[in-house]
Amino acid sequence: MVKTKIEKAAFIGLGVMGYPMAGHLAKSGFSVMVYNRTKSKADRWVSEFGGRAAATPREAASGADIVFLCVGNDNDVRSVVYGEDGALAGMTPGAILWDDTTDSAQLARELYKAAKEKGVSFIDAPVSGGQSGAEKGVLTVMCGGDEEAFEAGKTAAAAFSCAVTRIGEAGAGQLAKMVNQICIAGIVQGLSEAAAFGMNAGLDMDKVFGVLEKGAAGSWQMANRGKTMVRDQFDFGFAVDWMRKDLGIALAEASRNGSSLPLTALVDQFYGEVQHLGGRRWDTSSLIARLPRKKPGC
Repeated sequence: MVKTKIEKAAFIGLGVMGYPMAGHLAKSGFSVMVYNRTKSKADRWVSEFGGRAAATPREAASGADIVFLCVGNDNDVRSVVYGEDGALAGMTPGAILWDDTTDSAQLARELYKAAKEKGVSFIDAPVSGGQSGAEKGVLTVMCGGDEEAFEAGKTAAAAFSCAVTRIGEAGAGQLAKMVNQICIAGIVQGLSEAAAFGMNAGLDMDKVFGVLEKGAAGSWQMANRGKTMVRDQFDFGFAVDWMRKDLGIALAEASRNGSSLPLTALVDQFYGEVQHLGGRRWDTSSLIARLPRKKPGC
């Protein structure tokens, strides 16, 4: 039986996303115990939001109704879930393991089976919205797993989200996140080329984007990043390193399911060029940095 009354939460991983997400849980009235590999960050979180810091993932998960994960990649997830000190070892039957990390669909299915053997539920629940969305508590969450566990857990996830949606069975959330990143890659590359073209043509791109964002070419990326990218302002949270990790996951999945992603593969290479320019921590709109442009006033 899945626990339907969610009061005690654990949050494992206090990076630029996890730190504010866990904070929203605490501010929403949940009892939260946190774990982070760098203990000083967990201690800082406790000083800001209350709750407690655990010495191990197992300690954090002990007695929790729901255990949130938000770490780096498949290997990071395994390192905090499995083993004597892992989260699964501390979880009790009926609890929910809720993974907000962007990782592979294969891992999601693996964790679903491992959780079932322990008598707990698993939901793969990658998020979209970046650091800004995490800080504002307006992330979009794409979920895979059993309906009952999703319904129980989404009340807690709503603390840091504006939309929490079950896509399908285990792995479906991660697959949906891959679709999301594939879309973003193509949109940002097109926006970068269009912006560079307009700058080279001598256009006032603030005016151009102000018009276009109201028409068929409009997008969230244009409305929120168009005017900043032409000014080389790339400090908006979701780093190129992370995007390349996500695109790598999507490209690997495409190889497994027979999909052709030529544009995604090309844009992934372009992000590699941005990394070589020193932009590993720039946000994804920095694709424009690799294109020749006339600066405003030139």
